[in-house]
Amino acid sequence: MITPITKTPNVIISGFHALSDPIRMNVIELLRHRELCVCDLCDTLKISQSKLSFHLKNLKEANLVNTRQEGKWIYYSLNLHQFQVLEQYLADIHHNSVLSPPRSCCD
Repeated sequence: MITPITKTPNVIISGFHALSDPIRMNVIELLRHRELCVCDLCDTLKISQSKLSFHLKNLKEANLVNTRQEGKWIYYSLNLHQFQVLEQYLADIHHNSVLSPPRSCCD
């Protein structure tokens, strides 16, 4: 039975979409080690704050990062629970998919 993408929860779709960009993946890699503020991320990635803000917004909307404000700075960290949701989705595909033998498309 084919499950259309419309049946895939938006949280899964937005999570994988957010991970599809190299800059956002670099942000994720940096946050794997510790919480960082926007200024640290900009300095390390060598990108402007406005460009980084666009990517952080995508990660936040996908619920992949948590934010915490301290004074005028916003700190970002990984939302590990959301990564577990994506991991479980992939594990379900891996463990519960049945590959049928190839067939002609006109059968």
